[in-house]
Amino acid sequence: MTTTVLCLRLVYAAMLGAVIGFEREWRAKEAGLRTHFLVAMGACLFMLVSQYGFDLASVIALQSKSFDANMSVRVDVSRIASQIVTGISFLGAGVIVLHKRFIMGLTTAATIWTTAAIGVAVGGGLYHVAWVSTILVLVGLESGRLIDRYLGRAKREVRVVFTAPDDAVSTTAIKALRAAGATLSSYSSTPQGSGVRVHLLLEATTAVSQPDFLIPLLSGVSGVRPETIE
Repeated sequence: MTTTVLCLRLVYAAMLGAVIGFEREWRAKEAGLRTHFLVAMGACLFMLVSQYGFDLASVIALQSKSFDANMSVRVDVSRIASQIVTGISFLGAGVIVLHKRFIMGLTTAATIWTTAAIGVAVGGGLYHVAWVSTILVLVGLESGRLIDRYLGRAKREVRVVFTAPDDAVSTTAIKALRAAGATLSSYSSTPQGSGVRVHLLLEATTAVSQPDFLIPLLSGVSGVRPETIE
C-alpha cells in the first residue's frame, strides 16, 4: 500500500464527513462541519495505523539485531477499530443536552457515531460502502424532517400573550393549551386594569403552534383575549 493511496483515503474520509457536517451546520445543530470532518478523518487515520502502522513496526523489529529472525509477530488490526466504536461515544455524549425538559442533540450524536464508522470504512478500503452510507445518512436526516413536518410532529417554540379577567381563567386557558399538546416552557402574569396579562413560551408541534389554531382555542375560553402569537 503506497503512501499516496493512504493519504487519498484520509482525504476521501474527510470529504464524506464534511458532507454530513455541512447538513448539520446548515440546520444549526450542536456539531457541524468541522466536527464531522475531524471525526471521519480521525477514525480513518486510526484504521490506517491499525492496519499498516504496526506491520511496518513489526518489520523493523524483526530486522533489529535484538530479535530472532525466525520469531513471529501477530497484529490484530481490529483492536484500534473496536476502540473507536466505544471511544466516539464520549464525543457524542457531549452534544446531548437537556434543555427546558427536552432532550436535544441525540440525532447529532448519532451522526457523529455514524461518521466515525464511515471513516473506518474508508480506512479499510470500503469506498462504495462509505459513500452509500453517507447518502443514506443524508436521506434519513432529510426524509425524517419531511415526515415530521407532514405529520405535524415537528416541534417549535411559540410566544403567546393574552389577557384574562383573573388568574383562574388564565389557568383554564393554559390547561386548554396543554390538552392540545403544547408544553409550557415559561409563564409570567402581570396585573393589567381589572384583569391580568399573561406571557407564555410554549413548545408545540407545527400544527398546534399556528395562529389559526391557537387563536380560536384561546378565544374559546370565556374572558380570554389573545394579543400576540409569534
